[in-house]
Amino acid sequence: MANRHYRVLGRLVSCGTWAVVLSGLWMWGVEITDGPTVGRPATGDVAAVGRPAAAPLPAARLPLTAARPMRVAIDSVGVKAPVIERGLDEFGGVDPPPFESPDVVGWFNGGAPPGAAGVAVLVGHVDTHTEPAVFHRLSRVKPGERVRVLREDRSVAEFTVESVEAFSKARFDAQRVYGARKLDRAELRLITCGGDYDRKRHTYTANVVVSAYLTGTRSGGTTTEARL
Repeated sequence: MANRHYRVLGRLVSCGTWAVVLSGLWMWGVEITDGPTVGRPATGDVAAVGRPAAAPLPAARLPLTAARPMRVAIDSVGVKAPVIERGLDEFGGVDPPPFESPDVVGWFNGGAPPGAAGVAVLVGHVDTHTEPAVFHRLSRVKPGERVRVLREDRSVAEFTVESVEAFSKARFDAQRVYGARKLDRAELRLITCGGDYDRKRHTYTANVVVSAYLTGTRSGGTTTEARL
């Protein structure tokens, strides 16, 4: 029964779930689409998903020079995945990673590279027709936890999560999701779907957005796997 549910949703959810994201992103020059997800329900227009950080968050580090992302790791939720470059699809949205590659994350190459000044955007599927995918546990990330991005110049950009929120489709806040929280920082957004599943419309009611900012950097290792 569950497998049939995923097969029916497949590509259909990718259009409906992200409709509000698309309309908001046109204002910022970024467009995103995604596949189905299993997320936590949102309450109200914006709901915090992660718990408050137990300690004060570290100071931001100065942005790095631009370099293409290669891999991303979020140790707290078991994410360690390759990152591929994505442009726009025929509908004007970001072409997501292939649905047949559930363990791959997409980076929108029309925005900032992770670690460089500005807001970098990463998206990933949450499940496939039959099983969880790369961002299945994204809503479990908490403020204060780290996101690491291996870059093409062999540096590892280390980000600290400052918020985890679920934005309802009814009142999507493009400024908060895609605008810089503070000027002169290197910021990162990891985005997927969430909220309750609307069986009538075959969509989910919200989007989960993890916001982080650059707090450190280090040199990568000699092999791709060792660097993260």
